[in-house]
Amino acid sequence: MAIDVAVKEALLGGLVIPAHPLALDAERKFDERRQQALTRYYCDAGAGGIAVGVHTTQFAIRDSRIGLFAPVLRLAMTTMREWEEHSGKQLVKIAGVCGATEQAVGEAAFAREVGYDIGLLSLAALRDATMDELIQHCRRVAEAIPLFGFYLQPAVGGRLLGYEFWRKFLEIENVVGIKVAPFNRYQTLDVVRALAESGRESEVALYTGNDDNIVADLLTEFRVAGKRLHFVGGLLGHWAVWTKRAVELLDDIKAARIGGNAFEVLARSAEVTDANAAFFDAQNHFAGCIAGLHEILRRQGLLAGRWCLEPDEDLSPGQLAEIDRVHRSYPHLHDDAFVQENLERWLR
Repeated sequence: MAIDVAVKEALLGGLVIPAHPLALDAERKFDERRQQALTRYYCDAGAGGIAVGVHTTQFAIRDSRIGLFAPVLRLAMTTMREWEEHSGKQLVKIAGVCGATEQAVGEAAFAREVGYDIGLLSLAALRDATMDELIQHCRRVAEAIPLFGFYLQPAVGGRLLGYEFWRKFLEIENVVGIKVAPFNRYQTLDVVRALAESGRESEVALYTGNDDNIVADLLTEFRVAGKRLHFVGGLLGHWAVWTKRAVELLDDIKAARIGGNAFEVLARSAEVTDANAAFFDAQNHFAGCIAGLHEILRRQGLLAGRWCLEPDEDLSPGQLAEIDRVHRSYPHLHDDAFVQENLERWLR
């Protein structure tokens, strides 16, 4: 099933797409009230879409003993549709899809049935598959839902997917976007070159993922094969917090691309990277990345605590102090006042 034309145009225009966290109570049970409050926060903050069932939502929701994959996706969809009805605006709704082929196809079919526009495809379960096997897997999933490819590079625990893979991936008609977590610039250029040489740069959107250079990623113009390409937006766990400021930042970046003050925007690059390092626990190989986001949302009152499904998953030693530091250092990056003005309404 092809993607809706309006959704595709919005995606190509560049959006802030937060990766939705999972709200739990002190017993590590699903907190539906706060989950809905989070979704409403992203909508009111100006996000153009929301990604649900992805890493930030915790992959363990798929565990049969936990059984939260379907409830989480359904609740987010209900809340997004409610917001759309009241606002008259349309959101891009993305569902995480992972696992071996049968699981991935099943998740994609369920997401499409519930109402999601796109599947963000993780290939983590196919670490040992050949390139041909990976492409066949992607083709199968694309029959169920339009695809957003995801390059989790080796620098952050993924597998190498070179130019040849992305060139073949882009031959799949139902591919509408690619998210790159571009820690390795050489490997990032493989994706950009594949898109430029595929001739599909007007059909497939490039999005940056969680990385150490978000602002520069979004400002950079790639001049490849006679084409000019950009990362048009971000699908980010980082943008699951301080989301209103992220929306304003992307607006400023878009203006800078067409003649605005690029140097002023670029000055924020190191600030955003510093905050990212604290949230995502870069000093400890990202061990506290989800708990770090939860801590920000807890402080704002959106979450009741920073609990994760795995009891041992929490902040790393020293991470709390780092979060304190970046909050003090960059008051212009957080949206605490906006959250406080609206929190009671979101928690209704």
